[in-house]
Amino acid sequence: METVLSGIRPTGNLHLGNYLGALRNFVKMQYENNCYFFIADYHSLTTHPKPVNLQYNVRQVLIEYLAAGIDPDVATIYVQSDLPETAELYLFLNMNAYLGELERCATFKDKVRQQPNNVNAGLLTYPTLMAADILIHNADKVPVGKDQEAHLELTRTYAARFNRLYGVDYFKEPKAYNFDEELIKIPGLDGSTKMGKSEGNAIYLQDSPATIRKKIMKAKTDEGPTIENQPKSQEILNLFTLMKHVSSPDTVSHFEQVYQNCSIRYGDMKKQLAEDVISFCRPIYDRIHTLAGDDAYLDQVIRTGAEKARASGSKVLSDVRQIIGFRSQKN
Repeated sequence: METVLSGIRPTGNLHLGNYLGALRNFVKMQYENNCYFFIADYHSLTTHPKPVNLQYNVRQVLIEYLAAGIDPDVATIYVQSDLPETAELYLFLNMNAYLGELERCATFKDKVRQQPNNVNAGLLTYPTLMAADILIHNADKVPVGKDQEAHLELTRTYAARFNRLYGVDYFKEPKAYNFDEELIKIPGLDGSTKMGKSEGNAIYLQDSPATIRKKIMKAKTDEGPTIENQPKSQEILNLFTLMKHVSSPDTVSHFEQVYQNCSIRYGDMKKQLAEDVISFCRPIYDRIHTLAGDDAYLDQVIRTGAEKARASGSKVLSDVRQIIGFRSQKN
């Protein structure tokens, strides 16, 4: 059984795009692999969150992971900072990470352009911390999006460099985890091709039915088709794409037909889409609110996850210290 690792920054609530694009696949993946899912609170420090916001976001991401179907009895779900071995491995890897390769990362260049007054060392060495997250469990595979592929390649570089430098064959060179079917990309409600937090165009898993209805009824449309079989604008393609994932085939077929014959009423389509999204999200929404009131269970999940993560991470770090030449740690 292969070891697979995935993390998410606690920067806000999860949205429908997160669930359809990755989380639903993680739920399946956990039964086929040795999975570690971590909440990356160290990574979030590059944006300097207030302590109260950091604590709330960590807890909320945990709740939503569990509500979406991650089973703590099957997979290991833990908070990054509960595994201090990650920070020590991060230090070791930084000793063999070079400025040029870090500065060439596209994500670092983007951050420099976007926030020139907050170009901190954490942003520069973000790929090294990501590598530490992966290598602390000596993971075989990592589910990554296009924007993270360069970071995974750097992880492979660091693993190979460590092995070469110390004359060992210790770290695996992790590969991208490819799902059997292509990852789904969910568009936004504002006409853009991506649903996201920063874009302000998302339906969140914790949104109430009233909030979902309001958001969808405000979704962008166009003036409607004027000739039969008219190509759809991006705004209308977005609505149909979302409908294909949450509505019945008959419903999709009906609105495709009335669009093609120019009799579609976008208001009717939005009303139907809103109810279908609400029905689709209802089990997760209900589970979120049940879990939010069960502090004892959430604390137990965090404790158990930390213990399981440390059982793996402490073994790897002990091996690394010995390979480098440090004395063995004493528990």
